[in-house]
Amino acid sequence: MPLDTSAVDAAAVRAYLLGLQARIVAAFEQEGGDAFLVDAWQREPGGALEGDGISRLVEGGRLLERGGCGFSHVKGKSLPAAATQHRAAELANAPFEAMGVSLVFHPRNPYVPTVHMNVRMLAALPAGGTPVVWFGGGMDLTPYYGFEDDAVHFHRACRDALAPFGADKHPRFKRWCDEYFFLKHRREARGIGGIFFDDFSEGGFANGFALVRAVGDAFVGAYLPIVQRRRELPYGERERDFQAYRRGRYVEFNLVFDRGTLFGLQSGGRVESILMSMPPVVTWRYDWKPTEGSPEARLYRDFLPPREWADEASAPVATGSP
Repeated sequence: MPLDTSAVDAAAVRAYLLGLQARIVAAFEQEGGDAFLVDAWQREPGGALEGDGISRLVEGGRLLERGGCGFSHVKGKSLPAAATQHRAAELANAPFEAMGVSLVFHPRNPYVPTVHMNVRMLAALPAGGTPVVWFGGGMDLTPYYGFEDDAVHFHRACRDALAPFGADKHPRFKRWCDEYFFLKHRREARGIGGIFFDDFSEGGFANGFALVRAVGDAFVGAYLPIVQRRRELPYGERERDFQAYRRGRYVEFNLVFDRGTLFGLQSGGRVESILMSMPPVVTWRYDWKPTEGSPEARLYRDFLPPREWADEASAPVATGSP
């Protein structure tokens, strides 16, 4: 049974997402000087999962050691568990349509943080019911070496993007991000957070679509200035080793907890596109601890515990190492 999307303007969402992907890739191609490859794909009609997408990827770049920005638009006959954990009884086995843009950029320089951003829409048609539509997404920052002014800038950009949608949205989505991007088995945060929201349908389709547009449109301004002031900082083997070690936390989170990764794999999605988020070089060490008083220890002490960064006074922009 095909999904009835007459209650939503799916074409407008698709057009926006494709434009967002193109704008982000263009900005970072210009900044980094390396072209992203284009891998357009399409599912065969009649399968368990139909649809198409465009994966944009750079590997071994001067700025981004690995960076992926993917668009996907898929339809399926039954929602996977990762998409229905909050609505299991209502949406079990419902046909669905999902589309979104998701990116993860892993810079080469350890002083430039890794970043993740995602905006998406999901619509489902329960048996005998009307379409259920919701939006999700957000962005979060994962530094290896902390800079207060970077953290303040990123969180203020997130706050400003949500301001038109009510004073409650930023505190709520900021707390949700802190709780979501947390490695329970490590009892530590993946990074310094940002905003995260899911199953968002407040105010109907128009309000949800406007909110994800605000988040998507804010991404370049939230992240690119950080890249520009950190990318030329000198670093050595010590910093690269710590970067590779902390990237291991990224892998652990994405494979164990991330709903987007699990949704893609459970629905039979395209594995190469789903796993574009994986970093290129990763290290695990047994029971490693940073030296007390070191810049690495400062990340754990001052940056990974949640802070109300958007409310903190801006520090002078630093250009040296932490």
